[in-house]
Amino acid sequence: MPVVTLPDGSQRSYDHPVTVAEIAADIGPGLAKAALAGKVDDRMVDLSHTIENDARVAIVTSRDEEALELIRHDAAHVMAQAVQELYPGTQVTIGPAIEDGFYYDFAREEPFTPEDLQRIEDRMREIVGRDLPIRREVLSRGEAKKTFAEIGEHYKVEIIDAIPEGEEISIYRQGDWFDVCRGPHLPSTGKLPKAFKLMKLAGAYWRGDANNEMLQRIYGTAWRDKKELKAYLHRLEEAEKRDHRRIGKALDLFHTQEEAPGMVFWHDKGWRIYLTVEQYIRDKLRAHGYQEVHTPQVIDRSLWEKSGHWDKFGDMIFTTHSENRDYAIKPMNCPAHIQIYNHGLKSYRDLPLRLAEFGSCHRNEPSGTLHGLMRVRNFVQDDAHIFCTEEQILSEVKAFNDLLFEVYRDFGFEDVLIKLSTRPEKRVGSDETWDKAEQALEDALNEQGLEWELQPGEGAFYGPKIEYSLKDCLGRVWQLGTIQLDFSMPGRLGASYIAEDNERRTPVMLHRAILGSLERFIGILIEHYAGAMPLWLAPVQAVVMNITDRQAGFVNEVAEFLRGQGFRVESDLRNEKIGFKIREHTLQKVPYLLVVGDREVEDRSVAVRTRDGKDLGTLSLESLAGHLREQLAERS
Repeated sequence: MPVVTLPDGSQRSYDHPVTVAEIAADIGPGLAKAALAGKVDDRMVDLSHTIENDARVAIVTSRDEEALELIRHDAAHVMAQAVQELYPGTQVTIGPAIEDGFYYDFAREEPFTPEDLQRIEDRMREIVGRDLPIRREVLSRGEAKKTFAEIGEHYKVEIIDAIPEGEEISIYRQGDWFDVCRGPHLPSTGKLPKAFKLMKLAGAYWRGDANNEMLQRIYGTAWRDKKELKAYLHRLEEAEKRDHRRIGKALDLFHTQEEAPGMVFWHDKGWRIYLTVEQYIRDKLRAHGYQEVHTPQVIDRSLWEKSGHWDKFGDMIFTTHSENRDYAIKPMNCPAHIQIYNHGLKSYRDLPLRLAEFGSCHRNEPSGTLHGLMRVRNFVQDDAHIFCTEEQILSEVKAFNDLLFEVYRDFGFEDVLIKLSTRPEKRVGSDETWDKAEQALEDALNEQGLEWELQPGEGAFYGPKIEYSLKDCLGRVWQLGTIQLDFSMPGRLGASYIAEDNERRTPVMLHRAILGSLERFIGILIEHYAGAMPLWLAPVQAVVMNITDRQAGFVNEVAEFLRGQGFRVESDLRNEKIGFKIREHTLQKVPYLLVVGDREVEDRSVAVRTRDGKDLGTLSLESLAGHLREQLAERS
């Protein structure tokens, strides 16, 4: 009979198989009422799940983070039931929980309208109010297919056909409505908090294949309580205000257009930001022992076949043809860096060798996924590859961590999330080599006192990796940096070195990036700062303005003086009122607004105010230059 171990280490023995719900009731009536699901040996299960053997058990309530996915999955089912009640004949297909919400894809001839969303949401609240019990049933494959075929749900029949042989097929019923689903789910619709909202409509191909039918997707969001929902909607509102595409247009930074989908047209001010970021990284890499290289954009197909990229990324590679040869427009830089490494015999004394490139890459991303600077077809990576011995992995990873955190701090990001991804089922290399590699990554993180989360089985086929994500001012998480261990590609492309024992060996290759795509990172910066870049990143750091024409000469003199000190400064001599000029340049997010009147001309000074409206008084040119230099040194 089962012995149940609870999260606090206490144990309860039962003389019969026991459900998770019964365990919750045994602990106390308050927990029984709050219980939504259970975790049995770390696997989420329904409250009705029966435990027959010894197990570790935790009761999941709305206070637990795990409850969010459960709530969102149930919200998707309730939405699907509401749709089919309101619009008979609609077929439901796939409806998962996703980050911050859920969606369901529907097959329906008549398109949904924004007005329909409110009707569906109202019906969802009604279904929650019915408090319908949610029950799990296990069916044979034949029974399941027959059940859905009889009600005209042919998409569900296809889903059932795709379930591997031997895998259990379950359906969940809530009232008269049911769907094929693995679960788990809440015990009843009444347990679903009414903190949900339907957000938008979109199109989606069946199974994500453009050759299949187009379905209608409804997105929603669901939270544990109305306070969380309100906070999320506020974040969305703020995110819309900070949309980098909107700000990019308002500040004249960049644009995209249909003639070059997924490619960026950088304007002067945006390109200044880009070059500032690039030069900053370039200087950091030089200081940390990297060599900067540059490799061709177009390389023969054979190299990509040898590296394995042609098989893996074939559909995403842009190609061209010349003189009976097929070429690829490079989707990444690593095979080209191995060519530089291979140019000349290498000794263990040459390692580690760190090769960096601001490599322009092209990938044929689906047009529907393109999004401003965040998802493009042409991008530049702050890419580098470190060739080293197995013994050097630990020290190189630690040095990379130091560099990465230094860079993120300079850009204003302190909250960094780290995940360690270990060996997948399908991989190359011996277990002994994987053991060394995984241990080296783990040791590097632990020795530096860094908190991290394990992602078992999520490593690349050629080696484990660390992923670094940062949080912006809205709490959104952006995955940026990575360092990956590669035991495969160097050997495939003939890389070797002469070891101390005069034996020829294959180096380990560390793929690493800090910002990832420069385009995407600048998009993140724009949204994080709402366009109000720190002084060191601002495309225009100061504007000098006159009050009347009498000050025009001195305005030009001030601007020239500051430019000579290395600042990005413009002058505004338009015949406009000074209040109008100040407002306009404040809207353009210029950090410092310098006003010159007759008194300033006489004193050879400027009246200084910030874009935030702070009045710094009157400063001499030398004092102003010193103040700006201090701000730049602090990267603030």
